[in-house]
Amino acid sequence: MEHLTHTIPPTFDEHSRVLVLGSFPSPKSRSYGYNYGHPQNRFWRVLAELAGEELPITVEERRSFALRHGIALWDVVAECDIEGASDTSIRNARPNQLSLITRAAPIEAVFCTGAKAHELYRRLGCEAECGLPATRLPSTSPANAACSFERLVSAYAAIFERAR
Repeated sequence: MEHLTHTIPPTFDEHSRVLVLGSFPSPKSRSYGYNYGHPQNRFWRVLAELAGEELPITVEERRSFALRHGIALWDVVAECDIEGASDTSIRNARPNQLSLITRAAPIEAVFCTGAKAHELYRRLGCEAECGLPATRLPSTSPANAACSFERLVSAYAAIFERAR
């Protein structure tokens, strides 16, 4: 177990209408420097498919994509004890101050990418802080290989329905 502090800043602007939250960045995302940075994570492929756009590759392309579509991105956890990229190993979690986003942007819906992010959103008081319940989406992580790309696209369509 390692005690880690979140280092990736949130992505949002005054036009962000939905907030998409992961649990805590994986080692690959931390080294990449942006959300869902693991090359096998399907998050960006799913969103590109839904938007009918080319896959954003660089940090700036991904940031621009999210903002252009009214999507704010961050993670529930600001710091925790964690083993590798294992969400199930997260202990002693402290939440990010999600009100930084909800006070500055007209967020209408919150989505959590996976069971652990959803559980932590509720347990750590984020739901009360934001004043919005979160919709749990299936994880796009390579660890969730049982969930097909088609199922992910179907579930994540809700983001675009609320962001427009």
